[in-house]
Amino acid sequence: MEVYLAEFVGTLILCLLGNGVVAAVLLRKSKAENAGWIVITLGWGMAVAIAVYAVGAISGAHINPAVTVGLASVGAFPWSQVPGYIIAQLIGAFAGAVLVYFVYLQHWKETADPTLKLGVFATIPEIRNVASNFITEVIATAMLVFGVLAIVSNAQQFANADMGAIFAVGIVPLIVGFLVLAIGLSLGGPTGYAINPARDLGPRIAHALLPIPGKGGSDWSYSWIPIVAPLVGGVIGAFLYQLLGFGS
Repeated sequence: MEVYLAEFVGTLILCLLGNGVVAAVLLRKSKAENAGWIVITLGWGMAVAIAVYAVGAISGAHINPAVTVGLASVGAFPWSQVPGYIIAQLIGAFAGAVLVYFVYLQHWKETADPTLKLGVFATIPEIRNVASNFITEVIATAMLVFGVLAIVSNAQQFANADMGAIFAVGIVPLIVGFLVLAIGLSLGGPTGYAINPARDLGPRIAHALLPIPGKGGSDWSYSWIPIVAPLVGGVIGAFLYQLLGFGS
């Protein structure tokens, strides 16, 4: 039960800080309004780092169904725990988004554009094309899972070589945050880089349920892409890492 609670808390932190920085940049009369894409990607990267620092020692800080399924697909995580992890991640993402709603409570009515309001909660492609959007999310998520496995493997080798176990373990969450920052800067432009089904679906449900003034629809016709594509990408990334024999 402790690991599921940790995944809930970690994903809540992820979306509180991640969706929070999007709200800060997009919503009217925020002090960070129009701060730009670099601020958003940096905010998401640091959100990941803090979430991993918070719960990594308890649950491994997957905070992402694509990571959970990717690891399970290569035998690095028990399938029996996958449903519990994913449910906890979804609920945590929903809760984090609800907290963002309350933090920016006075800014929703000041923002006229319903697309900006949805963008606080869920990803929206800049050019809507099913095949292209799907492929983008697959590639970005494969890079995420491949990168996470590489970072963890290098840290383990560093620690095993008596080169500073505390440093090796302690630096991992920050480097994972930098990985997410790099993905956002390099690959996030087309779709907003969901790379995490829970991060998109949980807040999208919150958008649908919360009484946001003038919010418009929740774009459910697109919502399957940031769910399915990251799961496919996570499996590909894990298999590629294993296939190439890295970390062995």
